[in-house]
Amino acid sequence: MVVHPNSAGAGGGRAKRGNIIGILCFEVATAMSRLVSLNISLSESGIHSLRSDTMRSAGVAYLTSTDQHFLFRLVSSDLLSQLDAAAAAVSSLAARCRSDPLLSFPRTYADVKAGRTASIRIFSSKGVHRRVRRMEKCIAAAAKLFEEMEALSDMEAGDKKTAKKKPTSETELKAQRKKVARLKEDSLWCKTFDEAVALMSRAVLAVFARICVVFGPFVPGLPPILIAGDRMSFTSFRPKFRIYSRIPGRRHSSGPMERVPAVKEVAFRNSCPIIRRVKENETKFPARPTSTVGGAGLAIRYANVVVAAARMLRMRCGEEETGEGDEAATRDEIYRLLPARLQWAIRRKLRERWTERGTADGGLAEGWKEAVGSILRWLEPVARDTVTWDEERTMDRRRRLDTKPRVLLIQTLEFSDREKTEAVIAEVIVGISCVCWYDDRNLAAAAAANAGDDGR
Repeated sequence: MVVHPNSAGAGGGRAKRGNIIGILCFEVATAMSRLVSLNISLSESGIHSLRSDTMRSAGVAYLTSTDQHFLFRLVSSDLLSQLDAAAAAVSSLAARCRSDPLLSFPRTYADVKAGRTASIRIFSSKGVHRRVRRMEKCIAAAAKLFEEMEALSDMEAGDKKTAKKKPTSETELKAQRKKVARLKEDSLWCKTFDEAVALMSRAVLAVFARICVVFGPFVPGLPPILIAGDRMSFTSFRPKFRIYSRIPGRRHSSGPMERVPAVKEVAFRNSCPIIRRVKENETKFPARPTSTVGGAGLAIRYANVVVAAARMLRMRCGEEETGEGDEAATRDEIYRLLPARLQWAIRRKLRERWTERGTADGGLAEGWKEAVGSILRWLEPVARDTVTWDEERTMDRRRRLDTKPRVLLIQTLEFSDREKTEAVIAEVIVGISCVCWYDDRNLAAAAAANAGDDGR
């Protein structure tokens, strides 16, 4: 039963009011959005896209690895890390609940992850779908409430950006306040922590079960999952063989990949194990080795270099409108972001190119544009995903209510080989420098020819 803030009564009524979510509804909706996002990522279509597109993309293959088992373990670590963050938020909210099972959710989650659970929890695919739909409705209602509360705040403050030609009337203010009050009644604002946590705690366990089903064969330490029809359950015993859903044919990409006997750990420089266990079986994402771009702390820096280089090439190809000084500013931005050792490598390559240059030739400029463009077609998406991934960690409250799947770390430069990444970035910048040199020489030659014709 939903208890409204306006409930009358003495001690009992006030006690119930203390369990109302209220202003924390946006934090609850944020936790729900994480769970919905994870559910989408782990859906049939999400796993199919992961295996068919993401893990086989040119950027991942060239810069990170072509070993599908290694990439699969990286993805599982990433998703478990996201789930742990969502579970931590649910655990914080569970402390405000009145029901003992909900209060003990942190221990339940830890026991399930460690395979210590003595009871069997059943999850049907239909039940999970219903819970996700309920969370999506709660998130949408919270987003609408947030929007209308901001509008009310602007009206009350007389914000110049939203003010009309005439001052906001008292009638308009009253109507907006009623709208906000109505939205509160229909949203998480007037629900109890018990209701919200009961919904999310089951969703957390369902998402974890799905991760175990998909990634279990490749991640040591995940508890066994028993499959029966469209239902899956945790089990406290450890059978000799784990039981996974039977996959007819090879069309269902969301099932576990075929396990290769005695799969060896992939040697990725000095990479640490994919999953590390600490106290209470908390899952920790592996640290990036220094041989990777992320381990060197250069992921965002290099991503911005690539994005700027792609913008500069579009300027030269006439695909992007530019103002006076835009190209010079972009060039300055690129070199400002480059570390000293990469600047030195680029200068060395450019010196080699200077000695090869002959007379200005329009074909050479076009050739360089095509060569650089072919690299950026697979490198720029990786750079943009890196920027998006970084923004997702610090996004504002409105964007935190977005349920679309988050960018995975393997889509970014975080685990990219540093030497390969620096070599390809150097090649791009040298190529763009050559494009500019030949273009400018051609323009100068054409201007000189026109001047000669005018003189005659």
